[in-house]
Amino acid sequence: MPVSARRTKIVATIGPACDAPGVLERVLAAGVDVARLSAAHAGLPELRSRLRALRSAASALSRTVGVMLDLPGPKLRVGEVAAGTVLAEGASIRLLSGDCVGDAERVCVTHEALWSDVASGDRILIDDGRLELEVSSATEGEVGCLVRRGGPLLPHKGLNVPGITLSVDSVTPADLEALAWGIEDGVDMVAQSFVRSAADIVTLRDAMAGAGLPIVAKIEKHEALDDLDAIVSAADAVMVARGDLAVETSPEQVPPAQRAIIGACRSRGRPVVVATQMLGSMTASPRPTRAEASDVATAVFEGADAVMLAEETAVGAYPVESVETMDRICRAAESAGQSAPVSRETTGPTASVAAAACDLASDIGAAAMVVATQSGATARAVARCRPSVPILAVTPVATVARALTLVWGVTPCLVGPLESIESMTRSALAASLSLEAVRVGDKVVLTAGTSVGVAGSTDLIRVLTV
Repeated sequence: MPVSARRTKIVATIGPACDAPGVLERVLAAGVDVARLSAAHAGLPELRSRLRALRSAASALSRTVGVMLDLPGPKLRVGEVAAGTVLAEGASIRLLSGDCVGDAERVCVTHEALWSDVASGDRILIDDGRLELEVSSATEGEVGCLVRRGGPLLPHKGLNVPGITLSVDSVTPADLEALAWGIEDGVDMVAQSFVRSAADIVTLRDAMAGAGLPIVAKIEKHEALDDLDAIVSAADAVMVARGDLAVETSPEQVPPAQRAIIGACRSRGRPVVVATQMLGSMTASPRPTRAEASDVATAVFEGADAVMLAEETAVGAYPVESVETMDRICRAAESAGQSAPVSRETTGPTASVAAAACDLASDIGAAAMVVATQSGATARAVARCRPSVPILAVTPVATVARALTLVWGVTPCLVGPLESIESMTRSALAASLSLEAVRVGDKVVLTAGTSVGVAGSTDLIRVLTV
């Protein structure tokens, strides 16, 4: 498959909207780089079926598509609610531990210790803030509230307590169940929901028992902003999960937070994804709003590695059109030039060699940069410098190739074992030609390690003529 002219990657959530015959293939063909499977909205049988369908569709299209398993995390929700329940402003309601069918006077919640975490005057938001409660009392097993903003109450909607650190485990039994399935069936990366500190990432990594899947830390809790640098350092990638982040903080705080998170990731060479309602109106409309187009473009200008579609492709009426639209907006924004400052800080030999290779490629007018990589680290280091030419990542490791689908500007190419410098060079040049990134006579810059097959040994830069 030819190298894409788009450098910013597209993550698309796969759900019921993609289950009809032929739709998934069209969604992937429209430009999806990473497919997201949400364990919060589907059971393991559905996830398993969709993963098989993804692998089959990607193979039929001769495309390398990464699969991100998004874990549910310690999301608080209301339980079952009777149909037609409406909360009236000024009314009283009780939030209870346990299981029950809720109504306008009482509703059960999934967090049994909520009563011990809140105090009189605290705000509780339900359904992304559409409903607002104020705590009036808290006794064992029960929280009394006044309805400050009313409306329909639907079952299983999310519950947030802004500004309060809740006594919930960072990794839940549901997370562990989904993680075990993901490791067994071979997903390529795991998104960790509701990360509050770097310690949460360590907990999840320990739970993998050596499986070593890349962890995408989702920033959607107010506590995460206070530990941002440590989280970025501990994670393999980061997601700006703007939905819950807006509820946990406030909508006006999300844009500066997004810029700060992208900046922190760029400075450390961590891939960063901007997510939530990027083209939300396309869930029901074939065209986005002008504000949404500007939102996507802003993420590109700020230097995000990837932008994400959620409900647009999972349950929307126009999943293919949503991806096509995202692709066009990214291309148009990229054509305006690189607006985000390029981080050139170096943190070791690999980063230094990558930066030097990018400078050389610019100086000689190379047609492409070719990176031979065992772990993906060199490709990420090159992408961090944001070179103006395509980055081809040649690797013999399938999981590494699929993980690199999240990284800005990188086209992964799976090849046979890299046994020597000569075989590595031949494979790199052959891959460049097969991907139509270069033509005979073009110059390319190759960077790799002379200790072939050893991760972290990057020490070579070569100029080659195809």
